[in-house]
This record gives sequence, C-alpha cells and structure tokens, in this order.
Amino acid sequence: MRPWPELRFRSAVLVHGAGGGGWEWTVWGRVLAAAGMEVLAPDLQPRADGLVATALDDYAAQVDRWLRAAPRPRLLAGASLGGLLALMRAALADALVLVNPIPPEGLPGAVAGERSGRVPWGRTASPAGTRRALPDADAATCAWAWRRWRDESARVLAEARAGRDCEVPVCPVLVIASAQDPDVPTAVSVALAGRLGASVLRVPGSHVGPLLGRGAAGIAAQAVEWMNTLAMTPSGEGRIKGRLRPSGR
Repeated sequence: MRPWPELRFRSAVLVHGAGGGGWEWTVWGRVLAAAGMEVLAPDLQPRADGLVATALDDYAAQVDRWLRAAPRPRLLAGASLGGLLALMRAALADALVLVNPIPPEGLPGAVAGERSGRVPWGRTASPAGTRRALPDADAATCAWAWRRWRDESARVLAEARAGRDCEVPVCPVLVIASAQDPDVPTAVSVALAGRLGASVLRVPGSHVGPLLGRGAAGIAAQAVEWMNTLAMTPSGEGRIKGRLRPSGR
C-alpha cells in the first residue's frame, strides 16, 4: 500500500545544483516514486566543446528536453542553480518545487567572478570540506557525496549570480528555505516566494540539507503532502502573470 493517495502528477523532473548531479535527489526520488511518480533526475551535461564553453542557457535547454520527455501532469523541482533553471522553464511544468533557489534577481552582494574557465570543485573536494558543507548529513552520506562533486563552468555561475529575466510561473509553486543557508539566505528565498505568490516551507539545516541531510526524506514527504493539496484546486488559479528581472535592469 502506498504511503500517500494516488497523485494526479505522473512524473517529476528533478534538477540538481552547481557542481553536483542527479544523485543529489536520490532520497527525494525514492519518496516520489513511492508516491506513484515517474522520476527523472539526469545530470546536467557540458557542451560538446567543453565545460568552459558551457553557458546557463545550455543547461536550460537540457531541462527543456527532459520536461518534454516527461508525461503530464509533471512536477519540476530544482535546487540552488537548479531552482533558477526550473524558473527559466516553468512554462512547461504543472507545479514547481524550488529548494534554496538562486533567484532570478541574482544574489545580493554576490561577486560576479571569473566568467571563463572552470570552478574546480570536483578536483578540490575533500571529506572535511564536504562535512563542512553538509553539517546536517550523516557520516555515510558525506563519504558518499564527496566523491561525486564535480567541476562547474565559471560562466554558468557568473550568469546565474548576475540574474536572469524570467516569467512569473502560472502554476503552483512551493519554495523550501533552509534556516542555515550561507549561499542563498532564508530571507532571499522567502522574498522570492512572496513575489511568486508561492507557498513557503521553512526547514532547519544547510544549503543542500533538504536533499542530503538527515531530514531529507521528511522534507520530501512534506512536498508530496503539498502536491496532494493541489488536486483540489485548478493549476494556476488566481495567479497573476508578470516577470522577474535581475537587479538593476
């Protein structure tokens, strides 16, 4: 017997953050699959001519393809950079879950940084660094994660931190905001939720904690409970179209 009623959603596309992979969604994937959804959590791929040449739009195009391959009604969930990518392709989704997303307005106080080259997170990853990044994860998860971090395109990060013009989604949105997130502060996520007219779920823990922390399964279950409520109301009811613009534009 399934732990939740049959969902109206047939599939879920899960988009990981910078320097990570679809493996970050392993716990969520199990929870969503148990709720009767087909789960797609691929790795974002660099361009054929290399990671250095890869841009934010290259990743967004991949998310577009994943969504078009997923049966509707479909959920689109994104974490961190994946949250921004989800907003960029929200028109193809029937509901959004954004986990500590980089906002379309960009990050306040963020330094643009180098726009070429690669960020060597994979090459410089260490057990100690992973434990610092995941203080709310158990030792086994940290040991599993540190071997899987990967290098990231500096261009992608610079473009994301600068912000990206996005339409306000017309589908229902849930924003999950971690209380101890040094990368995307709670206030930033809550403010974004206000601009989107979204529901907010505040959780304890770190930036990646909702996916890899000890409480990840419980947070995923709360997202499922939120999705169950959507079956009672038409998608997008009462929502106003608009645009989200990067700061200063």
